[in-house]
Amino acid sequence: MQISWKFACAASLAALLSAAGGAWAQDAAKLKIATEGAYPPFNSLSADGKLIGFDVDIANALCAQMKVECEIVAQDWDGIIPALQGKKFDAVVASMTITEERKKQVAFTNKYYTTPLALIAAKTSDLTSPEPDALKGKTVGAQASTTQSIYAEDHYAKAGADVKLYPTQDEAVADLTNGRLDAVVADKFVLVDWMKTTGQDCCKMIGDLKGTESETGIAVRLDDTALRDKLNAAIDAIVKDGTYAKVNAKYFDFDIYGAD
Repeated sequence: MQISWKFACAASLAALLSAAGGAWAQDAAKLKIATEGAYPPFNSLSADGKLIGFDVDIANALCAQMKVECEIVAQDWDGIIPALQGKKFDAVVASMTITEERKKQVAFTNKYYTTPLALIAAKTSDLTSPEPDALKGKTVGAQASTTQSIYAEDHYAKAGADVKLYPTQDEAVADLTNGRLDAVVADKFVLVDWMKTTGQDCCKMIGDLKGTESETGIAVRLDDTALRDKLNAAIDAIVKDGTYAKVNAKYFDFDIYGAD
């Protein structure tokens, strides 16, 4: 009886969440999109408070392709999926990695870029390998609720490292710069960009993490299949007509879309 009651409660909760989600109207003239605003070069805030970055430019390009008005808002990472489910916005373009666990909560488009994880450390560090055994006794930082935090806890912590998680990527690399961490694991493209500017004097790339290449997609509510399909068509279109390549070149000197 107790098992059946729990199952009934879980089913009721799922139904409520689905009802709360709602569907984006196919004839809507406006699309409200959320991004984090704290994950450069993909999304961040400019000095005058405007959202900028690769994710923002891709979102605007997709809206233009779909011929809808684009409103882009900032949302803290930890609450971004619940806020999507609660209809605060229609989609998330925030460098969200497609995972099986997240697929239970949101529907993803096809990828709009592919990335591996990588490890960085201070230039004075004796680290030469990103392998878990090399981090035994070290302190490793990562942004919480991300694929990199999962990797850090599943691999580095189990190998004897002390893993510290942070609300944002900026806070993790700040602690590395200030000597409070031995290494940081993150999206390689974010680290490459950071090391060209703020991190160029302090840190070095230790290496890519084997087997961590993953696809990044746009998240919509589970029942918004029509919006997902329209976004997929728009992604294909901007890749085909060269718009994607122009945005890519603005931020990176290499292709981040990746081969099919």
